[in-house]
Amino acid sequence: MIKVLIVDDSAFMRNTLSSMISSDHEIQVVGIARDGIEAVEKVVSLNPDIVTLDIEMPRMDGIEALKLIMEKHPVPVLMVSSLTTEGARVTLDALDMGAVDFIPKNLSDLSINIIKIKEILIDKIKKIGKKGLVRTPRRTTFQPLKMPEKAAYAAHRRVNIIAIGSSTGGPKALQNIITLIPKDFPVPIVISQHMPPAFTGPFAERLNNLSAIQVKEAENGEPIHKGVAYIAPGRGHMSVVRKKLTETVISVSEDRGEYIYRPSIDVLMLSVVENFSGHVLGVILTGLGNDGTKGMKEIKNKGGRTIAESEKTCVVYGMPRSVVEAGLADKVVPLDEIAGEIINSV
Repeated sequence: MIKVLIVDDSAFMRNTLSSMISSDHEIQVVGIARDGIEAVEKVVSLNPDIVTLDIEMPRMDGIEALKLIMEKHPVPVLMVSSLTTEGARVTLDALDMGAVDFIPKNLSDLSINIIKIKEILIDKIKKIGKKGLVRTPRRTTFQPLKMPEKAAYAAHRRVNIIAIGSSTGGPKALQNIITLIPKDFPVPIVISQHMPPAFTGPFAERLNNLSAIQVKEAENGEPIHKGVAYIAPGRGHMSVVRKKLTETVISVSEDRGEYIYRPSIDVLMLSVVENFSGHVLGVILTGLGNDGTKGMKEIKNKGGRTIAESEKTCVVYGMPRSVVEAGLADKVVPLDEIAGEIINSV
C-alpha cells in the first residue's frame, strides 16, 4: 500500500483528494493535517510514502512546512497550488526546495476532464510513492560543465536544433540541464514541459535568471534563434514552422486536438522533424505516460539523434521508459550527464 498524508486547511479539498485517492486499492490515506505544524508532526509519526501539501494555510504555510519536512524527515511532496502567476512562483520555489511536483487547487481549472485528472493523480501518487524521493543537485546559477568524452551516435548528421520533452519532475530536471548550457550555444532549444498556462511564463523567467543562455516563454509567430531556449506556453501546443529557407518561427495553437497533455511533446517534436529532417536531437526526461514517443520515433526514423533520461534519476520513469522499450533511444543517461551530451551533439 502507498501511504498518503493529505495536508490542507480546506475540508472540501481534504475530502475531494481523499475520495479520489482512496478509490484505488493500492493507496491508503493514513492521515490528514490542517496546517503546516500538524503536517510536520504527522510526517514524522505516520511515515507516509508521499504527502500532498497545500501552500496557503494558517499557523504555518506549506513552504515553511516543506523546509522542515525536508530537514527532519524527507519524503516525496506534491504541492497543492493555485493556478495563478503568483501561485506558480511560490510553487516553483517549492520545487526548488525539494517538492517533486504539484497538483492544482481548483481541479476544474485544468484543461482535461475530471476523470482523467483522477487517473493522472492516482498514477502520479503510485509511481512517486513506490520509488521514493529522488535527490538531484540544486543548481541556482550557470556552472561550467566538465565535459564527458564524446561517444558516437547512430546518426552522423549535424544537429541544428534541440527538442526536449518533460513532465512530472521536469522543472527541476530542466533547471539542472539548462543552467549548464553555455552562452555561445550554436543552435536553438525548444522545450515542451507539461504545465498549466500560468506556470510557463514564471518558469521561463526563473530559468532565464539562472542560465547563461536566454530562456523565454515562446510567442506565436516569433522567429527562433541560436542560443535561445523556448518554453512552450501552457495554453496550447507549440510547434515550429519554416517560413523561409533561413527563418523558422514558433506557432502556438490552442486547439486541444487528440492530445491529453498541453503543451504536447509529440506535437513539438513532430513539427521539428518536419522542418529540420534528420538534423535534430530529441531528449525525453522524467514524466508520466508516453507523450514524446511518437516524436522520438520520427526523429529516429529521419536520421536524427535521441537521448532518454535513465530510470535512476527520473522522478517518474514513464515517458523515458516508453522511448527506451520501443528501441528509440540512442543513449540512456542519468540527468547529470544530459547537458554534456547536448553540448557534445552540436
